[in-house]
Amino acid sequence: MSEIAGQTGLRAGATAVVNESYSFACMRCGHGWEQSYEIEHHTDAAGHEFVLYVADGKVVPSPLSRPECHHCDSRVVRIMRPGRVASARDAAHRPSRVPPPAGPVEAPAAAAGTEGGEEREHHHWHLSDLLHPFQRKAS
Repeated sequence: MSEIAGQTGLRAGATAVVNESYSFACMRCGHGWEQSYEIEHHTDAAGHEFVLYVADGKVVPSPLSRPECHHCDSRVVRIMRPGRVASARDAAHRPSRVPPPAGPVEAPAAAAGTEGGEEREHHHWHLSDLLHPFQRKAS
C-alpha cells in the first residue's frame, strides 16, 4: 500500500514523501472510488513531526480519519486496499461463466417397472420414515 518516493518534488520543509492508494466504498449508496495520496512528512519549528496528505495537488484531510462519500455525503465508508473497486468493476463487466441452465432430465426406463421379475411398489417418503433410524427404542 505504501511506496517511499525520492526526495524530488517535495514541498518546502518535507523530509520524505510516501505514496499510498486506497479504495473506498460507501455503505449507504454503494458508490465506490479509488484515490492516491502523497503523504508528506514534515517537522515543525519545535521538532514535532506531522504529515500532510496531498491528493491531486491539494492538501486534504487524512482519508483514514472520517472519509466522506462524494456521491451521497455519507460518512459510513469502508476503506480497502487499492484495486478493490477496479477489480469489482472489471468483474461486473466480464461475461458470466455460469453454464446455461440444463434441460429436463429423463431417468432411464426400467424394464416395465419390474426388478428381479417382481413389480416394484412406488413408495412415498414421509418425515417419519427419514427419522425412524434416529428414534429411541422404548425399554
